[in-house]
Amino acid sequence: QVQVAESGGGLVQAGGSLRLSCAASGNFFSVDGMAWHRQVPGKQREMVATITSSGRTEYADSVKGRFTVSGDSAKNTAYLQMTRLTPEDTAVYYCLAVYRTTRSGRIYDMWGSGTQVTVSS
Repeated sequence: QVQVAESGGGLVQAGGSLRLSCAASGNFFSVDGMAWHRQVPGKQREMVATITSSGRTEYADSVKGRFTVSGDSAKNTAYLQMTRLTPEDTAVYYCLAVYRTTRSGRIYDMWGSGTQVTVSS
């Protein structure tokens, strides 16, 4: 059983900052990567940022230069530092952990339940 838990969401004014955390725990051999996605009611979930176990990162164009994803492999935790927030960043932010149960085994993934980020104008 693997659990993924996000934290750090909240209400912030436009131009402000927030830092989200995502921790993976449970029975796995390794976490190969983590990704942040976000979803607004009535719209599809969209990728925001990803980070691999080797530290490679990718960002959606809409957040480049404002958001920074980082990770602590020893803690199986990823962070999303969000700056210069706008009301368009308001969404539920979800974390996805990609993991293996053995060294060369199959890859699995698990979503967290999400954390709300609300940016007021």
